[in-house]
Amino acid sequence: MRSNSCSTVPRRRWSAPPPLTPPAKDALIASADGDGRFLLNQAETLFSVNLPEPLDPAGLSNFLQRRVAVYDKDREGHYNLISALHKSIRGSDPQAALYYLARMLTAGEEPLFLLRRLTRAAVEDIGLADPQALVQCIAAKDTYDFLGSPEGELAIAQACVYLATAPKSNAVYKAQKAAWKSARETGSLMPPASIRNAPTKLMRDIGYGKGYAYDHDAEDAFSGSDYWPDEMSAQTFYTPTERGFEKRLSERLAYWDGLRAEKRS
Repeated sequence: MRSNSCSTVPRRRWSAPPPLTPPAKDALIASADGDGRFLLNQAETLFSVNLPEPLDPAGLSNFLQRRVAVYDKDREGHYNLISALHKSIRGSDPQAALYYLARMLTAGEEPLFLLRRLTRAAVEDIGLADPQALVQCIAAKDTYDFLGSPEGELAIAQACVYLATAPKSNAVYKAQKAAWKSARETGSLMPPASIRNAPTKLMRDIGYGKGYAYDHDAEDAFSGSDYWPDEMSAQTFYTPTERGFEKRLSERLAYWDGLRAEKRS
């Protein structure tokens, strides 16, 4: 069941029937596929202008500037528009991103579907270049849940613009894929004994936890210990960019790497 049914959107009153021929009315209702929010949006669009005569199905389709059958039935339009929205955000074009967001919302797309895609863009295409991107998306979701339509859609638009104008990085996205691949290939290797959990005396007797260096007791709160399995050399999965907040992370990693090398030498 769609979350934005007729029972969950405010009722609106009109003083005249919609300017459509009976076949066009049937086409509009069929295209809604039970989505009351879509139906109300389209009705508001029709009542926002003075039409000289009722529209037939072809005229209705042209007037609403959307391919109702494609979008609601075979979903090609759905996937084309969500792809265009995501790529516009990735390409740092807030104007185009807003356009495709509006196309989908006014066509009756589920706001929560769009919020999920915006959140995906936040972690896939922006990541730690701007950690607030993810915060903006979750806040937009909470705001939409709190306000509903149409007021809550402003929060979705705000998140969309924020993402499109944020510095971009897919460094975490690439690091996650590389780490997952390594884990699948080396999943049976044990961590070094010094950092294994040692809840029992037997485990402590066989060396679990022995020699662990508590970093907070070390100078600079950094021991420089080797945390990788004995049979595995240290790997580099995450390489931050020089964009946005990741520039600071790059500096931090360089600092820790230098200090680690110093302590080990």
